[in-house]
Amino acid sequence: MGANSNPEIEMNPRPALRLWPAALLLAAVVVVADAALTAGGTAYTKRYKTSLLAEPSPLAKPTGEVPFAQQLKIVEMKGNWLRVSAGPNGGWVFAGSLTDTKPAEIKGTDGNVLLASATTATAANRPLSEEANAYAARRNLGSARVDLDWLQAQCKGFTSADVDAFLKAQKKGEFQ
Repeated sequence: MGANSNPEIEMNPRPALRLWPAALLLAAVVVVADAALTAGGTAYTKRYKTSLLAEPSPLAKPTGEVPFAQQLKIVEMKGNWLRVSAGPNGGWVFAGSLTDTKPAEIKGTDGNVLLASATTATAANRPLSEEANAYAARRNLGSARVDLDWLQAQCKGFTSADVDAFLKAQKKGEFQ
């Protein structure tokens, strides 16, 4: 046992070897963090339409708009806001509206792009198809229609201004 006379205590001669997985994990985190959105880098929009704003504020005047999966150059960063350029257009965008990897467009069986953010209120409010109702019945999801009706009734009491006020009060989304 060497210099240790107490058999209850085991000496670990190589503690550094036990730490290498943690060091490797830390190095991976640093590399991933470095690959995130940075000034001089590239970002892609992840919303159907992303407004470019005159200043880094959710209440700023829009100066332009860019479509889904549009590549942008990051010019400057200010907290959770990025000043970007897309060709001749430029402006400020909330970081939560961007990603460092190009999002894929998911297409339905009819070949049309399926983007929840591109769904209109009219399309979202249409009744379920007979196929959807039959599927729900086969899977014992009979309350789905009732649940959806309840959710829609709850949502009718909220306006966009209510949602913005809540996000602002809670410091969520672009109001961080």
